Amino acid sequence: MLIPPGFNTVSPYIFADHADDLLNFLIHGLGGIEVLRHMNGDRIANAQVKIGTSTLMVSEASTEFPAMPASYYVFVEQADAAMRMALAAGAQQIMPVADMPYGDRQGGVRDAHGNVWWLSQRLVPGPY
Repeated sequence: MLIPPGFNTVSPYIFADHADDLLNFLIHGLGGIEVLRHMNGDRIANAQVKIGTSTLMVSEASTEFPAMPASYYVFVEQADAAMRMALAAGAQQIMPVADMPYGDRQGGVRDAHGNVWWLSQRLVPGPY
């Protein structure tokens, strides 16, 4: 099985209204790096953003593929700093950063497109 570099067996593909705004949040709010953008006229047909070891794909929503928010669990180096960055980029806090009983320091935000991002700093080695 061939998987492109930066992708995983399961890779998020987000359809969003105003996909360019979502890309800005992924870059400025989550520290992502845009690695590819294919356009179809004025429409973002497929953009790829690398966040840490994962690559997400983003496309402008359409009638055939409507916007569909989801929830994402993002491992970060520092949960408190990640929260500040996401909020500065326009996200709304839905859960303040706190130590969780399963070994993560975690907080949650919702972006302007309705996606929920769990910003999680692992505190202990090993499985959950």
